[in-house]
Amino acid sequence: MKAPLTQQVKGVQNYLEEALRRLKPVNNVSLSISSRTDSGVHALSNSGHFDLQRRHGKVPFAEDVLVDALNFHLRPEPIRITRAHRVANSFHARFCAISRTYVYRVATGISHHAQLPLTDCNLCWGISDTDLDVGAMREAAGLLIGSHDFSSFRALNSETPFKDPVKTLEVASVEPGNAFANAHFHRDIQFWELTFKSRSFLYKQVRRMTGALVAVGQGKLSVPQLKGLLEAGDSVSYPQNMVAPATGLFLTRVDYNSTDLQPFHPSRDSVQEDIGTTL
Repeated sequence: MKAPLTQQVKGVQNYLEEALRRLKPVNNVSLSISSRTDSGVHALSNSGHFDLQRRHGKVPFAEDVLVDALNFHLRPEPIRITRAHRVANSFHARFCAISRTYVYRVATGISHHAQLPLTDCNLCWGISDTDLDVGAMREAAGLLIGSHDFSSFRALNSETPFKDPVKTLEVASVEPGNAFANAHFHRDIQFWELTFKSRSFLYKQVRRMTGALVAVGQGKLSVPQLKGLLEAGDSVSYPQNMVAPATGLFLTRVDYNSTDLQPFHPSRDSVQEDIGTTL
């Protein structure tokens, strides 16, 4: 989400923090994002929080004014703030989130990327198979629901030793989807949307679950084999070259308890505000 200082290409977080600095706060504003996404992964919705203190004792920005001001400074970029909430100082966009929802888009019958509508290029995974065994995919997805050790479905990184591999998956579904410009595209392409919902996910867990479910649909992996993979609890047991590419993955929702987003009114003497924003 935020590009390292040594990287020339900026991340979304870099642009957001630049927009915040243009509001000329007294404090050094740092944005905390609820969900970090890998390069190539998309976010239709994300959230973050920051502390902002205005100059000369000015009253805090009204929430709608803040949204408009940030979007004004973000105009050149494909980033939009949809809403803002003034929240308590104890709020944290990442740790207060009660669930995150990801959707992975798959297009079937695609032997070459030029067969995709321009509005879906780099926004889905195009596979050459025309028919997937969706019944088997749904059966396999059902095995993933609940609390499990998902070690087999995570990629190793520097945080692996510190992350609990046990996650509770609330939703794992396979449903028909559409092209983004479906009404205006004159080629019949079947899209499928794989949806996953959990409080948190392991590194590349969604892409690895997607790759395994698509392999089940293609007949490359059986439902019992996927069950065995889950029970193995070992990332090394995950088949090579089965991970779904980043381009089809979307973060679509980050949910909080309604009490965390209730209007917060700081004391009259306080000019610092903790703002939660939704992208």
